[in-house]
Amino acid sequence: MSQLLETLGIALPIIQAPMAGVSTPAMAAAVSNAGGLGSIGVGATDAQGARRMIAAVRALSERPFNVNVFCHQPPKPDATLETKWLARLQPCFKQFGAEPPAQLREIYRSFLEDAAMFELLLEERPRVVSFHFGLPSTECIYALREAKIVLLASATSLAEARAATAAGVHAVVAQGYEAGGHRGVFDPDANTDDCLGTLALTRLLTRELAVPVIASGGIMDGVGISAVLRLGAAAAQLGTAFIACPESDADAGYRAALASDAANHTVMTRAISGRPARCLRNSFTALGSRIPANEIPGYPIAYDAGKALNAAAKASGNYTYGAQWAGQGAPLARALPASELVATLERELR
Repeated sequence: MSQLLETLGIALPIIQAPMAGVSTPAMAAAVSNAGGLGSIGVGATDAQGARRMIAAVRALSERPFNVNVFCHQPPKPDATLETKWLARLQPCFKQFGAEPPAQLREIYRSFLEDAAMFELLLEERPRVVSFHFGLPSTECIYALREAKIVLLASATSLAEARAATAAGVHAVVAQGYEAGGHRGVFDPDANTDDCLGTLALTRLLTRELAVPVIASGGIMDGVGISAVLRLGAAAAQLGTAFIACPESDADAGYRAALASDAANHTVMTRAISGRPARCLRNSFTALGSRIPANEIPGYPIAYDAGKALNAAAKASGNYTYGAQWAGQGAPLARALPASELVATLERELR
């Protein structure tokens, strides 16, 4: 067993990605009970919601699990931009007999300014905490380390990975460009994203970093896990592979799209949430493909409109405006219970 697996307290080099809105306490518990590391994403809730999620996992499992937080820079409201965005979306709402919100809100609070979430983590002390979209303060990282919490951070480049290790995280998640869901790039507006794939990024980081690397992006089966382990990764993180599990919170339309030809055509879009994210091709991504990034409000303000449009569409029986996050390995997804999927991955790996 690798030192990282021993540190995390898991038997298998399999980590379930903390997909906010898809992963559930039941899924996290099932993965952890099966020998991997289950995860919950609390970036879309507040401290009390996170407390309930942590309690729900612990009610189902005594094994370690990961709690993921979003460390994005808080958005700067722009009333003019937001008004134009709502006007652009108005015809989409109209086709479903609905009106867009009168104004947009910052629906998710960044961990960077959420003192209550920080205090909750210190109180609850989950075995693992992971950061996405960036890093919290040095003081925050030091306090979490002092609480004996293992810290992970997503990185999409060597520069981000070096920043994470310098800040004091225990391991880096190498998120390749093919990964589903929100891209973890620290600054989505910097125009410096080299769009490195999982294999290249994993090998680069394993050669250059002194901390363990966890490969993420496009990994769907034991063969993929084996490949990244041979490149030097200490473990593999899988997200899209778990979307079709019954424990997932994916709705019927999302599951149907994942099982359709749309799985062969994932695209990166900002239109749904305001940050780059890989999604199954649908009506929302088609809309976004025609819109320059500087005409879309920032994350998570744009997500307020995206969620409202999806709700209006679903009320009319249309599921093509959802945040159907998925990576390029989506055609390989299997609709198995999470524990059975982990067992299958283990057999394939061995």
